[in-house]
Amino acid sequence: MFSFAAYPFTMNTASDTRAKRNVTVLVLAQAVLGAQMPMIFTIGGLAGQSLATNPCFATLPISMIVLGSMLSATPVSAVMQKYGRKVGFFMGAFAGAVGALIAAYGLQIGSFPILLIGSLITGMYMSAQGFYRFAAADTASDEYRPKAISYVMAGGLLAAVIGPQLGNYSSFAFGAIPFVGTYLAVAGLNLVGCWLFLLLDIPRPPVPSVDAPRGRTRLELLTTPRIAVAVITAMVSYALMNLVMTSTPLAVVGCGVGGATEVPSYLTNLIPEGTAREQFQFIAGYVVTGHVLAMYIPSFFTGHLIARFGVEKIVATGLLILAIAGGVALQGVQLENFFIALILLGIGWNFGFIGATAMLASSHEPHERGRMQGMNDLIVFGGVTFASLSSGGLMNCSGGTAQEGWTAVNMAMAPFLVLAGGALLWLALRPKDDA
Repeated sequence: MFSFAAYPFTMNTASDTRAKRNVTVLVLAQAVLGAQMPMIFTIGGLAGQSLATNPCFATLPISMIVLGSMLSATPVSAVMQKYGRKVGFFMGAFAGAVGALIAAYGLQIGSFPILLIGSLITGMYMSAQGFYRFAAADTASDEYRPKAISYVMAGGLLAAVIGPQLGNYSSFAFGAIPFVGTYLAVAGLNLVGCWLFLLLDIPRPPVPSVDAPRGRTRLELLTTPRIAVAVITAMVSYALMNLVMTSTPLAVVGCGVGGATEVPSYLTNLIPEGTAREQFQFIAGYVVTGHVLAMYIPSFFTGHLIARFGVEKIVATGLLILAIAGGVALQGVQLENFFIALILLGIGWNFGFIGATAMLASSHEPHERGRMQGMNDLIVFGGVTFASLSSGGLMNCSGGTAQEGWTAVNMAMAPFLVLAGGALLWLALRPKDDA
């Protein structure tokens, strides 16, 4: 008989029985519901390009998802603090379904504004998904907490396989209008996957008594050196990943259709017949699949690496790998460059973002959770929104060719990597008891 407590993520004490159960549920939610994000990120820019009157606005559908996530982060966190994680996760899944249906309708009638409205509403799901990692830590022991966060992030592996491929094959499943089928599939994933949350066993936060500690103010939290560095490194890791990934399908299609690259022989049997644009759209799906796999495969051992080497070293390694990814992308626009750069981008994001999350989770008290986690995701997704908005402009409007736009996207990573690396170095040089 299947037992949540027996699920073999790791060998821990009985005190983590409840945590293991919750991690299992959250892993499944990450796999099923999480599949929608690579689906949308694969086709969102292409869908926007098909409706936008200005190519600079092609990635606006993705930007609106991230903006919706940023705007809903604090309210969703407050709901979870008051009513519990389940309520917040149900809200996110319902919003994801409604937003996808509205976006599908916008594509059906050829309305770019309606597509953007649907994308904005879908952002609430992305915000709720961001709290899976914090929910994994709620009932975990100090020893198990980094591993719990890491395992939940690993749930994205199945999403990495299902999402882009389901997006590819559903794109042309609704008559002559591309991408409508993908958004309908996203709505279905939300409606089916949300029932997993009934299995969660996370106690609702207790109502604080009159004499309960109030915790630090938002300003006091943000000016705590360790928290400040955790927020900065999380924001930079996520924003740079989004900056490059958002432009990748446009770059693969643009460089391929323009003749700058060719379909390698090892992919010819995997791509259905069609126009050059359709074929390179399928290839973009495979590139995104490789990227998302690289985002989540390291999660099986990231927590162990954090426990062994320390969170600061893992975050620094992540930033270094992100820099190498940009360097590989700048070497050319052959498909091998895209695959290698996007795989490195995923690994760098994993180390940087999971490390920053573990750093933050150990830097505030339980009664500060709702205040700090909502504020963290507001700042992180604010940076991601800026990156997503910038991605389309850099890709389509900073040069005369797709190759020049792709170069601009990757060059833009440099100053933010310097910012995050400098913050991490500053923390390392401070006295330990002052961090």
